[in-house]
Amino acid sequence: MVLLHALLEFRKRSPARFDLSACTVALTGMDVTNLGNYCRVREVEHFVLHHSIIEIIEERNERSPCSFCAHLRRGVLSSLAQERGFNKIALGHNLDDAVETFFMNIFRTGRARSFLPKIWQDRSNVEVIRPLIYAGEASIADEARRLALPVITNACSYAGKTERQRTKEVLSWLKAKYPDIFSNVINALKSIDSSDRWREN
Repeated sequence: MVLLHALLEFRKRSPARFDLSACTVALTGMDVTNLGNYCRVREVEHFVLHHSIIEIIEERNERSPCSFCAHLRRGVLSSLAQERGFNKIALGHNLDDAVETFFMNIFRTGRARSFLPKIWQDRSNVEVIRPLIYAGEASIADEARRLALPVITNACSYAGKTERQRTKEVLSWLKAKYPDIFSNVINALKSIDSSDRWREN
């Protein structure tokens, strides 16, 4: 919601003109009525794509529900963008998401990586951008409250019980000890050099 609001405000001031639509990949039980009203008042086209992602996760007994859900939602958004001729998908990932993803990859796969702020998708010919990547989750939540935005209640039955939530708790402890840890991780991701890589010979 903050991303949509920010893009609407930016469009008023931007020297480059662009069209803007909103899309919600709605999980079972998700009420998007208020979001639809918000978009309608601002004359923003709003697509609601209902998807039984939670049911699929439960049926598969998926070990990494967050990752699987994100993969499915990205596929749905990319398909819509391709069908409608959109050239960009703006996602609301924030600084906390990027750092959490980095540590989840360290913990689970031994890879020092996170998602990129901007990436081109060859298959759908769409560029994915993440305009809020340097904004912290807490400041985004504060802004949503300040603007009284119609934030959607989380309909995910896995919320608060995932690997991401456990990583968030670890990072909360680390951030109390090392306040600059988030900015340091981003700096590390931007400055990874081949000379820093381990070599066995």
